[in-house]
Amino acid sequence: MGRLANRLFGGWRGDRRIWRRGLVLAALSFLVALVMLLHAQIPNVIGNLGSLTETFLPWLGLCVPVLVLFALARRSATALIAVLFPAIVWLNLFGGLLGDKAGTGGDLTVATHNVNADNPDPSGTARDVAASGADVVALEELTTSAVPVYEQALASTYKYHAVEGTVGLWSKYPLTGVKAVDIKLGWTRAMRATVTAPAGQVAVYVAHLPSVRVKMEAGFTARQRDKSADALGEAIAHEKLTRVVLLGDLNGTMNDRALNGVTSQMRSTQGAAGSGFGFSWPASFPMARIDQIMVKGIEPESSWTLPATSSDHLPVAARVNVATSS
Repeated sequence: MGRLANRLFGGWRGDRRIWRRGLVLAALSFLVALVMLLHAQIPNVIGNLGSLTETFLPWLGLCVPVLVLFALARRSATALIAVLFPAIVWLNLFGGLLGDKAGTGGDLTVATHNVNADNPDPSGTARDVAASGADVVALEELTTSAVPVYEQALASTYKYHAVEGTVGLWSKYPLTGVKAVDIKLGWTRAMRATVTAPAGQVAVYVAHLPSVRVKMEAGFTARQRDKSADALGEAIAHEKLTRVVLLGDLNGTMNDRALNGVTSQMRSTQGAAGSGFGFSWPASFPMARIDQIMVKGIEPESSWTLPATSSDHLPVAARVNVATSS
């Protein structure tokens, strides 16, 4: 270690310019820190820039090692010290996700998967999700032609199921109170059902919020997604059961302010009981956690991503504790 330190910093001794060099790098470090620290203040007026930043906010942490390398190359003590600021801010925001918070308890396992309307192997995808051992499975982006395939593939594992529009729910336990949820789209992409699990009744919502687009002329376009998120949040707020689970592709991360109508009243199982960021999209190189399992009035015990299927999303699963919840 001493030899490495001498190689890196040995030539700095007696060089008074180490404090004057790297001022631009120092300024960049402060800028990165401010973006992370004040991301909620970045306006959405132009191209939904705030939401775009919040979607990929954890990746700003990659700026830290890059800035360190440039600071070493410039032999700048000022730049090296400045890099501490974004590093500290990032750890404050996301450091808690780095550890494994999974417990060993729980009495209900749930999973959700955007199966992709163009999935070339729906039967195989269904078998992969069923193999997870989940008691309740939500599927999104179902097509009319694929629904019978999923029904047949899942029939032996799940006795109860319901499909509303392009979303569906499969359960080992009875389903009642099944209904579509209006998320202001003009067609059905959300539903609600009561799952009567051994530990008690749980209101389960399944939702697939509209996709967002990044366009050169319009930026991050998400107006329809934002409107639907507000409608979903309102529906959950009026839920009569105290124990609620939300499963689905929300096309947004927990950091995205546009989902405040939902995230302000529910907890992410990944944030509370997961290990790492649990990125779920795209499956080939996951960069964001847009597939969510969220709970209200229920204690999450563990959360994880499942192996890739033929979809462009990864399935996600969680184990929760219903019996000890209020």
